[in-house]
Amino acid sequence: MQDDFDPRDQAAYDALQAKLVPLWSSIETLNTDEQTIVVVPSADVDVELSASELQAYEERYLFLLFLLRQPRARMVYVTGQAIHPDIVDYYLDLLPGVIQSNARRRLFFLSPMEARFRPLSRKLLDRPQMIERIRSLIPNRDRAHLVPFMTTWDDRELAMRIGIPMYGADPAHTKYGTKTEGRRLFAEAEIAHPHGAEGLHSRREVVEALVRLRARVPGLERAIVKHNEGVSGFGNATVDLTAVDDDDPESIDGALDALAVDPHVGNVDTFFTTLKREGGIVEEMIEAEVVSSPSVQLRITPLGIVELLSTHDQILGGDSGQVFMGSRFPADAEYARQISASARKVGERLAARGVIGRFALDYIVVRRPDGGWDEYAIEVNLRKGGTTHPFLTLQFLTDGRYDENRAVFAATDGTEKHYVASDHLFVDGLDALTPQDLLERALLRDVHFDQTRLVGTVFHMLSAMPTHGFVGVTCVGNSPEDAQRRYDDVLEFLEDAVSELAR
Repeated sequence: MQDDFDPRDQAAYDALQAKLVPLWSSIETLNTDEQTIVVVPSADVDVELSASELQAYEERYLFLLFLLRQPRARMVYVTGQAIHPDIVDYYLDLLPGVIQSNARRRLFFLSPMEARFRPLSRKLLDRPQMIERIRSLIPNRDRAHLVPFMTTWDDRELAMRIGIPMYGADPAHTKYGTKTEGRRLFAEAEIAHPHGAEGLHSRREVVEALVRLRARVPGLERAIVKHNEGVSGFGNATVDLTAVDDDDPESIDGALDALAVDPHVGNVDTFFTTLKREGGIVEEMIEAEVVSSPSVQLRITPLGIVELLSTHDQILGGDSGQVFMGSRFPADAEYARQISASARKVGERLAARGVIGRFALDYIVVRRPDGGWDEYAIEVNLRKGGTTHPFLTLQFLTDGRYDENRAVFAATDGTEKHYVASDHLFVDGLDALTPQDLLERALLRDVHFDQTRLVGTVFHMLSAMPTHGFVGVTCVGNSPEDAQRRYDDVLEFLEDAVSELAR
């Protein structure tokens, strides 16, 4: 490695990023342009994952192999450990209109074969010989770009060491994806968001914020404390305020002893240790008879243009009820257009700050007595998220587009498409199946994705199944009911498969 290399040299990074502008037409569309796509799905999260869980998340973005439909595209895909060939075959078999052997010649998998829990980008930076191997697989670095997951400083350094631009937010801008800066962006854009406070770093500050919140929202029964950088809801914890004395900080402090912390995060003490390090917020819990949790996905192109990509209704669960479990696409048309309009306001402000790449805004919407909906912006996710891979899977397989004005997605033949997706479809005993077992049974049961009718199920995170007993699915149908039925059919199929093995 170069001793004088400075990954935080902004001028050098900006010069590298400028290469994205002439590349943009190749990145955004299926075409015949020469390009090399380097995929490094590195995750840097507070929640510690096992080596096998981390591998499954890195494989979650194998849908990007569908970009090999472009006849002159090459792909270098890096994971912490090697991917089983059966899983690779599955994705290549889904490629429409492509000779699999040709796609394979343009696909290169690399792995440091390291099972420790730490970001993949850091594993590569500690192995300069692997960086040189990646460079050797890129015929023309002026026609290449890096696809990261979270765009950390390690990702930025990796891009600079390879010598290719990174399609994603500059880590210098990642503060805009924190819970604190999200609330400030919402206030700047004059978008409704829950009452609360931001920029908190201690238990004492949380107590003071809750005292002020109870004064502003009399009778508030529950509030949420959130880590600035928590992902998928794991950094959220609810506090029960039903028995506290509004004017007594000690009473509120006592309520924090029973803070509902997700077990993946730890306990109350570790929760506040993380809060001290990265900061966080307090918000009122929005509760009503009819509540939904939609999100809006956007991107800012290297040209600075804000594009709205999709909307989803999020499926939340876990012990806290705040953990992202899956999604339904698209979001309900009754409020999809409404939240899309406010999301664009935030997107324009991010674009003005020089942010590029994909991001999402999460909302809570509440039905009013008159039948309309009140919206509350919750957070900005300045990265790819749990709705990115199912949407792009659908888009790459159907060549369809989401119509923001009608709040529908249509394939090229005009057929509307809907899906229900989840990263964690658990079935007791599913760990007895291998990926190949599952895929062969799915074909016999006719729950696989039908490339002729453009409906069915695409599986992902297959390597998590033998160890953890869950698998990811994107169940595509021609209506919301059709998509839900297909999801239910897959669940029944998995339960039957496990029962057959037990006989």
